[in-house]
Amino acid sequence: MIFNTPLFFLFFSIFILCYGFVFLRNTPRVYLIIVGSLIFYGAWNYKFIPLLVGSGIADYFIAQAIYSASTQAKKKLWVSISLCLNLGILGLFKYADFVLESVAEFLLVFGYQASLPTLSWVLPVGISFYTFQSLSYTIDVYRGEMKPRKGLVHFVAALSFFPQLVAGPILRAKQILPQMHAIALPTWESAKHGILLITVGLIKKTGADLLAIPAQKAFEAQESISTLEMWTGVVAFAGQIYGDFSGYTDMAIGIALLLGFKIPLNFRVPYFAISPVDFWRRWHISLSSWLRDYLYISLGGNRTGNRTRNVFITMLLGGLWHGAAWTFVAWGAFHGAIITATHYLGNLATFKSFNESTSKGIKLFKWALTFYLILIGWVFFRASSIDNAWHILVEMHTLSDVSMGNNALLIFALVTVWTLLTHIMDFYVIKGAEKLEKRPWLFWLLMVVGITLTLFIGEPSDEFIYFQF
Repeated sequence: MIFNTPLFFLFFSIFILCYGFVFLRNTPRVYLIIVGSLIFYGAWNYKFIPLLVGSGIADYFIAQAIYSASTQAKKKLWVSISLCLNLGILGLFKYADFVLESVAEFLLVFGYQASLPTLSWVLPVGISFYTFQSLSYTIDVYRGEMKPRKGLVHFVAALSFFPQLVAGPILRAKQILPQMHAIALPTWESAKHGILLITVGLIKKTGADLLAIPAQKAFEAQESISTLEMWTGVVAFAGQIYGDFSGYTDMAIGIALLLGFKIPLNFRVPYFAISPVDFWRRWHISLSSWLRDYLYISLGGNRTGNRTRNVFITMLLGGLWHGAAWTFVAWGAFHGAIITATHYLGNLATFKSFNESTSKGIKLFKWALTFYLILIGWVFFRASSIDNAWHILVEMHTLSDVSMGNNALLIFALVTVWTLLTHIMDFYVIKGAEKLEKRPWLFWLLMVVGITLTLFIGEPSDEFIYFQF
């Protein structure tokens, strides 16, 4: 079930009528959230509902056991069980075949023809998101950062909460559980902001679907294309993945607001970043902060003198989180390299004045260089193989064909302008939404125009990119 489809509109209409007019007390609403979320999730594949619920029940009781344990050794044992359970499930469904195929390819290099059996299991939608969300609960209890909350149904409802279940943001238990125990009625102001976010998300998703066309032409080209068309495709994918993913999370946050829940933003205009480090403070914030708090810091962070190692491990696993393929590993390694380079240069006295400069020219240069590096990274992310990625990078930097035929320059301009507009739109929503929401006639006019535009141009059958993760 996808947000931008008539089926979801029907589902949500029935759900919100029951939520607002039939189930008026907190506990019945929690049960309604569970039922609605499992219907929403089961629309993809009902066979994986027990996996979702089962992992939630296991971590709920493990957290209780951690808190009740009399010694640190017992606490460590229980949190280790949670880690093995969650990462084991994720590994079996997502990475088992990748490991087996990689081993077979490695043996082939030495002349051994190995025919290893693969599982060929269907990947449960959203497994990477809800696994990390559930795991953060047991880790937080183990670290003493929160006490386990009583109420199994509340925990299952928080874990399966349908707006953010299949593609995030990744919520911490301390962000969502207290809200589930005391569900707040949405205010008119929060409802209007929710409608604004849903509309913006729909517009971004519509634009992302259109950008998929030039992106596909570049990444899946069957014949030689010009350098400009290759750059157009790469920029188009940058705009596509941003519009697609941030559009989904905008809608998720907006839908949650209509139900009285507050979910933190997951993006803060990431393509306006002026360094690779700054980019990861703005892109997929719930994942980057999760990796920082539960992996990077656990490895020692900046304290052990092994910051470079810790950055690389974190980014490699962050890349692998996105998918079981060497292209994602390469993407993570590339970001690890440019983040490490940023830290190294930032510590050199030669670059200190450059780093601290408030000059608009220097800031523009830092932005341009950062965006260029992000585009290089997206090549690895989108490419079908390392060889394919290398071919695209060579084509991008080889002026073998600079033809401007078939409106290539116009398409490049449109792709660039739309990617910029989505960020300007986001910047305004973050900084100036309150002013717009205080002008009812303008607010509702823009909402109607925006939704109408998506109905005429949008493709409701298109899935979101991050569903595969």
